Amino acid sequence: MGERRKRDAATSDTTLELAELLSHSARRLRRGSTAQLAPLGLTNAQARVLRIVAAAGRPLRMADIALRLEVVPRSVTTMVDGIESAGLIVRSADPGDRRSVLVRLTDRGHALLEQLERARRTTAEDIFGRLAGDERADLARLLGALCHRDGCSSCSPPPPTESHGPRAGHHGAHTHGAHMHAADTHGYQTHESER
Repeated sequence: MGERRKRDAATSDTTLELAELLSHSARRLRRGSTAQLAPLGLTNAQARVLRIVAAAGRPLRMADIALRLEVVPRSVTTMVDGIESAGLIVRSADPGDRRSVLVRLTDRGHALLEQLERARRTTAEDIFGRLAGDERADLARLLGALCHRDGCSSCSPPPPTESHGPRAGHHGAHTHGAHMHAADTHGYQTHESER
């Protein structure tokens, strides 16, 4: 029993260390991302809305965006208000359901996506660039396994809709929920309490 207690204690200590290291890395990613996005006039949450809509390749309902962000719909309304006022997205009524609102990128929004991608890569390289390629792949695989095991909604493809309307993108930008490596993006997850 004594040996078992020691093993259990060691496992518990390792688990706590993992939690602390992941939290620390996530904070570093958020800080770096915030600094990179500031010149573009965007918050982390607003940038993520743009990536989610672009990755879908079609207009998305506000409710679908809220699901992907894991926030309540009214929070998405606030985020979308700011992005729309900057001319990066437009809202329109859903032809298949007048109670729903569709969001799509404007040409200006598409043009900004490349700058967003460069900003994210710069931040990710600052954090993960010290790891060898195989180490990054292992980390991405392990974090991805955690996400999928827990049924992370951010890692799932956007739900289909009856009405697709005009396509949302000239090209699909990758998001955490659109096939990006977990090690590169998980720190960008933005919940209500973090905005």
